[in-house]
Amino acid sequence: MPSTVNVDLSETQSLVVRSARDFVERHVRPVAAELDREERFPKDILKGLAELGLMGVNIPGELGGAEAGVVSYSLAMMEVARGCASTAVTMAVTNMVAEVIARFGTPAQRDRYVPRITSGEYVAGAFALSEPEAGSDPGGMRTSAERTAEGWTLRGEKQWITSGAYAGVMVVWARTGQPGTKGISAFLVEGGTPGLKVGKHEDKLGLRASNTVPLTFDECKIPADALLGVENEGFKIAMMALDGGRIGIASQAVGIATAAVEEAVEYARQRKQFGKPIGDFQAIQWMIADSRTELEAARLLTLRAAEMKERGVPFSKEAAMAKLYASEAVNRICYRCLQVHGGYGYVKDFAIERHTRDARVTTIYEGTSEIQRTVIARAALG
Repeated sequence: MPSTVNVDLSETQSLVVRSARDFVERHVRPVAAELDREERFPKDILKGLAELGLMGVNIPGELGGAEAGVVSYSLAMMEVARGCASTAVTMAVTNMVAEVIARFGTPAQRDRYVPRITSGEYVAGAFALSEPEAGSDPGGMRTSAERTAEGWTLRGEKQWITSGAYAGVMVVWARTGQPGTKGISAFLVEGGTPGLKVGKHEDKLGLRASNTVPLTFDECKIPADALLGVENEGFKIAMMALDGGRIGIASQAVGIATAAVEEAVEYARQRKQFGKPIGDFQAIQWMIADSRTELEAARLLTLRAAEMKERGVPFSKEAAMAKLYASEAVNRICYRCLQVHGGYGYVKDFAIERHTRDARVTTIYEGTSEIQRTVIARAALG
């Protein structure tokens, strides 16, 4: 089936955009710099997003979701990231966790956890896959899950876990069988479970209001019904979730880039040198022209992947293309937009400084650019 994208938004999608934009303008953008400076996790904002249905955009209504579709989710992510990239990544991971449980969970698991995520009772969810020695290579995972008479015992460590200190529930991957990717299972672990230890919040370059922590599972005991999906088939769940997650990060990159271009355009109109606005100079015009073009290309690639996922057709390659292009484009765009600002772009009084720091990680998490190129090349070469 050919891949297409309709640039005309439906009534539902337009409503999602308007609602998200209004919320961001009133509650997110005014405090984004403060959240970044104080490394403050935006609990109240996240609860407000949940009230709007943005913590379960693609979740069925019977589980408390908005049931608005993947394109609506992508558009909402763009709006939130335009205001605060830290808030957006928390929203992205939480939506991903809700989708994973809704798709692979038992009826009891879905009923127990998904409504708590979508309602905001759980302020966030967490996706615990990466480890100190297993990032791009999940087959090197060392965290293990041993079956016991009472259920399972988890042992091991996870690294770079977004919202790990605040998650009401987290999806945790652990080895239950043979080495490699075929012996990995997924489990649902509630925050505060005995034996689950949350490490020190990472002091990051960007996304400083997003909580990022290591986790340790020290004889962490969970019930038998904590297994998500089929034993030893957790790797498939992770890869399916990451395909959708890449749409979320591409959307985040588009949102950051949108904010950066808006800042540069406004500055170019107001800043004067040699007796006229710097936007009158061709050098500045070309930087803005290149940035606007790349921004629109990233947006369309991202919405195409979202639309394909929404239609239920294979979208792994398209998600990888969107994530690769959008994440690398936002870094180029922020570089140019900071250059437009000159020395002022290098100080924290101007938002472009924060956008530039926030953009950097988008080429790393949810699969590095190098992994995306591998996915795309394999699809092209068969």
